Amino acid sequence: METYFLKDEDVFKFYNRIAQEYELFVPVRVETSSRIKCDYGFNLPSDDYALRKFSEVNKEDIVYNDYRCIEPIRTFLTYIKEETCTYFKDQPQNNQEKPPAICGVKNCDIFSLKIQDFVFLGGNEIDPLYQERRSNALIISSDCPNFKEACFCRAFDINPHASEGFDFNLSPLTGGFLVDVASDKARRITDSLKDIFVAAGLGQTSGRAAKRENVIKKMDEHLSCHKIPKKDVLKEIVLSGLNSKVWDEQMQTCVECGGCVFMCDTCHCFLLSDEPAGDNAKRLRLWDGCMFKNFSRVAGGANPLKMRYMRLRNRYLKKFDFFVDNLGIQGCCGCGRCIDVCPGKIDIRYILRKLYEEKYLSAV
Repeated sequence: METYFLKDEDVFKFYNRIAQEYELFVPVRVETSSRIKCDYGFNLPSDDYALRKFSEVNKEDIVYNDYRCIEPIRTFLTYIKEETCTYFKDQPQNNQEKPPAICGVKNCDIFSLKIQDFVFLGGNEIDPLYQERRSNALIISSDCPNFKEACFCRAFDINPHASEGFDFNLSPLTGGFLVDVASDKARRITDSLKDIFVAAGLGQTSGRAAKRENVIKKMDEHLSCHKIPKKDVLKEIVLSGLNSKVWDEQMQTCVECGGCVFMCDTCHCFLLSDEPAGDNAKRLRLWDGCMFKNFSRVAGGANPLKMRYMRLRNRYLKKFDFFVDNLGIQGCCGCGRCIDVCPGKIDIRYILRKLYEEKYLSAV
């Protein structure tokens, strides 16, 4: 991996070069109604960022996002609704469509790709649509110099900066960015821009390390107030809490909107649907979610998860039991998108804390 310094005034040369080959998506600041209150006296930002096509936004609207954007990265790899049977392995695809280059990706997003890759690439069958998009996409990650109230990646030992899984990584410094170049795709672009990339100096890399440590220290201090259990006990507390009252308690405010599953970086469930298309038919894949009542309904109308609290519990079993068993990691990256989006104020941090307290502190 090579590390360069890129001046602020040269950033758009970098973007324009990428946009020659890719459909570049960049972060912009947006207004949303979601504002999660911090109860522990921390002065944390509440801005939101969204990804927009570089070709369709004003340059002055493009910003460096201090933390993850609203959209989970999977929206670029599996579409909410798409036709599946038009893909044939031996036939060329539409070469006029540029592959995506996603700027502002954070380390929580990169962690989530381990889950998506396991589901769509790690089984007996490989999903060709996902495989093509995943291999062709350009991942431009960046450090988090700050975090929202809802962010809790460090609770699972996920750092607010990436060290792998990207093509480029940007780290903000005074006057510009350190740019890590980690793939052949990225090196080819860098080689064509030798006039704007300068080898990083020791002082610059040391300055970045100090900034990263400062963010980690601040985030750890904030998360200590929430008392989120460490990742090595997640499976144990979820399994021991099968009959916990917290499931029903939290679901009292659930309106079954599906926001938590559709905004989740690691969720991946889908259903197949056939629709008429002229004299023929087409098969569609649509995002689905385990929090919906009909998700687990089978022929004859039987439903093993007919109650809302059962569906919430099943969601946690999948994240903290199934994936720990089968992949060795939890199915949660701590991005906090589910917390931000939930109109019922259901908070994954609170649920995990209650399960831990019931397991280890109830007898004290």
